[in-house]
Amino acid sequence: MNQSLSSLPQGVRLGVSPLSWANDVLEDLGANIPLETCLDDAAAIGYQGIELGRKFPRDAATLRPFLESRGLALASGWHSGELAERDVNAEMAAVAPHASLLRDMGSAVMVYGEVAMMTPGTPLDAPMSKRLVMPDDAVADYVLRLTEFSKRLRGQYGLRLAYHHHLMMVVETFDEVSALFDQAGSEVGLLLDTGHAVGAGFDYALLIERFGDRVAHIHLKDVRSRVMEPVRVGDLSFNEGVRRGMFTVPGDGDVDFGPVADFARSGGYQGWLIVEAEQDPDAAPPRPAVARAFNHILDQLR
Repeated sequence: MNQSLSSLPQGVRLGVSPLSWANDVLEDLGANIPLETCLDDAAAIGYQGIELGRKFPRDAATLRPFLESRGLALASGWHSGELAERDVNAEMAAVAPHASLLRDMGSAVMVYGEVAMMTPGTPLDAPMSKRLVMPDDAVADYVLRLTEFSKRLRGQYGLRLAYHHHLMMVVETFDEVSALFDQAGSEVGLLLDTGHAVGAGFDYALLIERFGDRVAHIHLKDVRSRVMEPVRVGDLSFNEGVRRGMFTVPGDGDVDFGPVADFARSGGYQGWLIVEAEQDPDAAPPRPAVARAFNHILDQLR
């Protein structure tokens, strides 16, 4: 083990998202940065793994040597799910190529983001107030489909579903997370995202207190409150907030990572800690940013 990783608790690994190098939605951000640069940087800093990004090959035979030659594991990857509007059989068919890749690469978790019931058109370019909200009477059936999908995903691919509460999607607020997880079967895991919690107006530590036993994956994202506040007050879009720099790497914003470090140290969590920041790599050069975050998180864990 890299000596600098010695403070990681047993069963906890530290990875990084490729979003610091290339944005998955705003494709002009990082368009000129090769995948090899992203992987070389991550490995040189000492990260143990990386999540899937838009520039990654989507077959294991091609992707495996890219990662193995640098000592990196594939931690997970995002699936844009639509169970809010379609049935489990359709979702299983849609997820098959992605889930097969994650399984073949040795991943244990799949990130699920609900992209149905979003604002029509370009939802992440809509004002934040225009987010669609799932009707209360639709939640129970949605949870049933999500639970069945999670069971089948685990049975067929050996992957645990990690549900991503996310700004502009149907599960954004703490009340919405609670409504889902109070009803969902134990097969449905939670992705705890520090930045999306703060952006939605709640303390991410509440998720640890209420649903710590359901946390399957963790994204460590920081927030610049001085940027987030005018985005909210001005009712700007999620994408405009990203361009303005409302998100950053841990240690560069206003989020306290102490509670998540305590959670990892307690033994209550086994899995990946993923440093993530959706920001412009021209404004925030990726390698030094994620290197600072690497050191900040390890300092929190000591």
